[in-house]
Amino acid sequence: MFLTHLTCTSCGLRHEWKHLQNLCSACQKPLAATYDLEKIRRVLTPELLTSRREKSLWRFRELLPLPANTEPISLGEGGTPLLRAKRFGEKRGMENLWIKDESQNPTQTFKARGMSVAVSMAKYLGATKLAVPSAGNAGGALAAYAARAHLEAHIFMPRDTPRANIIECRELGAHVSLIEGLITDCGAEIGKGKEAEGWFEMSTLKEPYRLEGKKTLGYELAEQLDWQLPDAILYPTGGGTGLIGMWKAFEEMEALGWIDRKRPRMFSVQASGCAPIVRAFEDGETSAPEFPNARTIASGLRVPKAIGDFLMLKILRQSNGGAVAIDDEQMIRMTRELGSIEGLFVAPEGAACFAALTFLLEARKIAPDDQVVIFNTGSGIKYLDCYDKETS
Repeated sequence: MFLTHLTCTSCGLRHEWKHLQNLCSACQKPLAATYDLEKIRRVLTPELLTSRREKSLWRFRELLPLPANTEPISLGEGGTPLLRAKRFGEKRGMENLWIKDESQNPTQTFKARGMSVAVSMAKYLGATKLAVPSAGNAGGALAAYAARAHLEAHIFMPRDTPRANIIECRELGAHVSLIEGLITDCGAEIGKGKEAEGWFEMSTLKEPYRLEGKKTLGYELAEQLDWQLPDAILYPTGGGTGLIGMWKAFEEMEALGWIDRKRPRMFSVQASGCAPIVRAFEDGETSAPEFPNARTIASGLRVPKAIGDFLMLKILRQSNGGAVAIDDEQMIRMTRELGSIEGLFVAPEGAACFAALTFLLEARKIAPDDQVVIFNTGSGIKYLDCYDKETS
């Protein structure tokens, strides 16, 4: 294993990795895994990766935290396709538009990536009870991977979470608590009870290793594009782990000598009814105040306050990207258009990115000849409640 320590993403304080921990002990900001990239460079090459038969994210084992002699908790996550959006792109004058389709993961969302790595490390480090606040998909992923690891899962969800997510968690053996309020209220409930109940908290960016699973999005994307990054990436942003993880992957790949210094313009896509990052970006802020009265059918975007806000805003500005808010009605319309011409039933979060593309083209922040990758983070099957309301 090439993991050396954990580093605070804010104050830079170094932490030991060999015991369970959540945030930085000094400033209570997220921790990130740090590796000996020079040693990795001597043993791992893009050519070696390509030759590996395994297609799950664990093919990047040297760049992940679990010791080499420890079996990961895996359901075959990662290795998702990069699909050409030919007809959708042509309608908008684009010839190089792509979809990274994360709906083909176990539990049908990108959350499987982070939970595979995080649950693997939590079990290795001695956790027996795991807890997470979830608007839906993170809960489903934790339930699945905790069951696989023979660990208890305690999931706190807003009462109005899509029914499919609640049923999924319960059928996977998790302890589900429905809370009046938002995901932030669910997190507060875990905070009240975790010490007495012995729960290890698995919240977004409140433990170091979900980020490591999500960063494999960046490694896979680079490999699928022959180690050339695209001009722009559109990513639906709630807690922002995927966005932050990809940026971490790009930095690591440059240090490994696999890519050059070029970076995509990163665009955060949120819902109009819950757009803290969009508002903070437009106001020139370095952190995002809590968004009041958050509402959206895209449950994964209903995160009124993200602990990684300062990291997301920094990435958007460093990359010369931006942030766009899309209303729920646009998401529904875009889901139907994309489904009818590309054969993909995407989650509302993914649909929001396709709607944002139209806006960015009109605003000339993306050019028709740019190579653009849109991330669809989950399957529309998990959101039948919101689509059924629109058709009934």
